[in-house]
Amino acid sequence: MYPAELVQPMRDDLGNAGFEHLYTGKEVTEALSKEGTTLVVVNSVCGCAAANARPGAKMSLENAKKPDHTVTVFAGVDREAVDVARAAMIPFPPSSPSMALFKNGELVHMLERHHIEGRPAEMIAENLKEAYNENC
Repeated sequence: MYPAELVQPMRDDLGNAGFEHLYTGKEVTEALSKEGTTLVVVNSVCGCAAANARPGAKMSLENAKKPDHTVTVFAGVDREAVDVARAAMIPFPPSSPSMALFKNGELVHMLERHHIEGRPAEMIAENLKEAYNENC
C-alpha cells in the first residue's frame, strides 16, 4: 500500500477532471450497475499513468459523445475497489494503469497497460473517443 500523501496528487489529477473516486467494492458495484456508459480508470503511481493514462483519459472527454459516468480506483491503495473493478474486466488480466468502458454494466472496451505504456496521451484519447462514438 502506498502512503495517502503520496497518491493524493495523482488522485486529484483525475478528481479535478470530474472523475468520481471509488474506495470500496460496493461503490464499484453500484457504479457499474448504473444505466448508461461508465469509464473506469485504474489509476497507478507508475510513470505511464502520469505521462499517458491520466492525460489521455482527461483528453478523451473533449468529445461530442462521452461516458455518462467517469470513475476511478487506485491500484496499490484501494485494494477492494480495484479487485471488484478488475473482476468486472475479465477476461482481461489485471493491469495498471488500465481503462475500461462499460455500457449498462457490460464491458464494451478495454485498454490494458500494454496499450497505454509508450503511447502518447493523444493516441490513448483517440482510442477512447472511438469507443465513446460507438457506445455512448
